[in-house]
Amino acid sequence: MTADLSTTAASLVAQAPDTAAPGARTAAGSLLAADVPSVVQSVDWLAIAPPTLTALAALVVLVADLFLPAHRKRLLGYATLTGLAAALAFLIPLRSGDRSTFCVTTGTQACSYTADHFTVVIQALVLGGAFLTVLLSLDDTRRLPAGEYWFLLLASASGAALLPASRDLATLVVALEVASLPAFALVGIKRGDRRSSEAALKFFLSSVVATAVMLLGVSFVYATTGTLHLTEIAARLDDVPPVLDTLAKTGVALTLVGFAFKTAAAPFHFWVPDTYVGAPLPIAAYLSVVGKAVGFSGLILVTVIAFPSHADVWGPALAVLAAITMTAGNVAALRQNATRARSAVRLLAWSSVAQAGYLLVPIAAAAYSSDEQIGSTVAYALMYAVVNLGAFAVAALVACTHPGNRLSDYRGLYATRPLAALALGFFLLCLAGLPPGIIGLFAKVTVFSAAVDAGLGWLAVVMAVNVVIALYYYLQWTAILFRAPDGAPERTGPDTAPPTSAPARRFRAPTPLTTAIVLTSAAGILLSGAPQTVLRFAAVNLF
Repeated sequence: MTADLSTTAASLVAQAPDTAAPGARTAAGSLLAADVPSVVQSVDWLAIAPPTLTALAALVVLVADLFLPAHRKRLLGYATLTGLAAALAFLIPLRSGDRSTFCVTTGTQACSYTADHFTVVIQALVLGGAFLTVLLSLDDTRRLPAGEYWFLLLASASGAALLPASRDLATLVVALEVASLPAFALVGIKRGDRRSSEAALKFFLSSVVATAVMLLGVSFVYATTGTLHLTEIAARLDDVPPVLDTLAKTGVALTLVGFAFKTAAAPFHFWVPDTYVGAPLPIAAYLSVVGKAVGFSGLILVTVIAFPSHADVWGPALAVLAAITMTAGNVAALRQNATRARSAVRLLAWSSVAQAGYLLVPIAAAAYSSDEQIGSTVAYALMYAVVNLGAFAVAALVACTHPGNRLSDYRGLYATRPLAALALGFFLLCLAGLPPGIIGLFAKVTVFSAAVDAGLGWLAVVMAVNVVIALYYYLQWTAILFRAPDGAPERTGPDTAPPTSAPARRFRAPTPLTTAIVLTSAAGILLSGAPQTVLRFAAVNLF
């Protein structure tokens, strides 16, 4: 009946002569419009402003690089800072409420882009992390192609900012790849460096395999539900025919694999240490924070929004992954700490793997209790972003005089650069969860409580054991900072021999690097004074 009515209305509109009464044509057109919904979608430009501005800044930098002489290439870095600052500024008006765009106009309301509180928090983390990465990079790009470097960094940041707002699997995959593909090039951007090329190749091959597996899972999910929108998938997975149940569960499991790779969850973590060591130091910092934010936000969206009916599949799997990941990261960090080379960046890489295990705990707990547990993961991610970027900032400062960046290069740092040593000691104590790093302790207690509240007592025990294991290498590195420098006496007294080597060469620390250390230190101290602020800010409800 409805189809016949639509056909009749369409015929009236098509066949009515131009001289017909305007009222007749209007009535026929209205009848057709009432039955056939419009496919025209309005665009909420304010909602999409943060990733859009970042992408536009990338294009501006790429074009400007063609016309700027070599001695003015530094201006591209400041243009990158300006673009990221503008994108961050547009997050302020988005705090007022949910805004959705690119929505389906038929049937149930389903949108591809939603700027809710979760989106704003993760975008603030991503864009803030990219901003600090630029500060670390301003004096580290003299031997790199500056235009390509800043363009790739901004392009990756735009994809990372798009991902937490994505509400369909197609947009999620596109955002994930936009964030990842420039990162491959950034890791291998040190031309002629064999270690950098090797790191980029490992990163690329591992990511391609994970993406292929994830796309296979997405195709299975689409085959069983007939839709890509997350909310629609959740509704239709509740009523999957028994013959398709196995296919649906397989699709859910395979989809999670791609995001598990991005989070560096075991056994998908082997690319991390070589990639961090081979990449430029600011890019290692970027991957450790922004790369993780991309993976975890995607993992949260697909599990909590799209696959809640299959919590019995992904809940136990993520709990086991969390236990394996934190254990593998801490044990490998202990082994790294015992080796002769003892690379500081490699130690931070294994530490980031262990931290990924802690971040997985509240997501697994959400399968057993409620999605409010997700706020613990977001709060922990915010804390980790601040202190880990701060640790990498001090590592970049040490690398100015010790390019090898071994742990032995930090011996006696307090004697030459007391403020940098105090800052790094504070960051390491935050990562360990010890006072005065109250924010680190608060974040770990929050994650521990999420596991206990969800009835995952065994996972809470595993986490407690791993926190104790991690104390060894964090405290040992902290102690190295305050030991006497090589060649200097350990104690002073009448029988003490004079130093046998000259003091370390002093140099003026680059202003952007100093700014990054100051910003992260100030943020860590403020958050340690009011840790509950982080949890309130990170509290999310995805339903």
